[in-house]
Amino acid sequence: MAENETPWEPPFAGTEAEQLAGALNRLRATFRWKADGLDAAGLRLAAVPSSSLTLGGLLKHLAAVEDYIFTVKLSGEPIGPPWDDTGSDGSNDWEFESAVADSPEELYALWDGAVRRSEERLATALTHGGLDQEVHASGPEGHASLRRLVCDLIEEYGRHTGHADLLREGVDGRVGEDPEPGWRPAPAGWWR
Repeated sequence: MAENETPWEPPFAGTEAEQLAGALNRLRATFRWKADGLDAAGLRLAAVPSSSLTLGGLLKHLAAVEDYIFTVKLSGEPIGPPWDDTGSDGSNDWEFESAVADSPEELYALWDGAVRRSEERLATALTHGGLDQEVHASGPEGHASLRRLVCDLIEEYGRHTGHADLLREGVDGRVGEDPEPGWRPAPAGWWR
């Protein structure tokens, strides 16, 4: 059987969990494609004049969000490695600002690793209670569901993939909604 040329496409008729995971993976793939294969200068370029946002900052931010949602919010466990040794100052802008000191290899590896960990944690959680299960995160109305965490991450990627679209066009003109069939991240990313 031939390799799937567009593994980021969600199923046409899957379960709710498959559809949500598929939508998330499509956004992850589109985001990674927008940030793919750039050198340090490309990852550091703030291509929108009214913003200091960079693709490198987005890679680091979304890596932190992946790990935070699927550790702290999911189970209440500390975020753990690799974040323990990063020198985070706890500010909301730390990932965006500190990414300038990170190499492209570090940024891609950080994001790819966070996505792999998130996929594993989500798969495990789905087998132990499905989307309706309560997670550690709570608010005035009680504990959130796993469904809420997945939807929150989809929303986070939706917003930042739009940012990445504008930034990448400013770096080298790359535009488009989805990667071309057969695309794979460089260096080898989280795709199996």
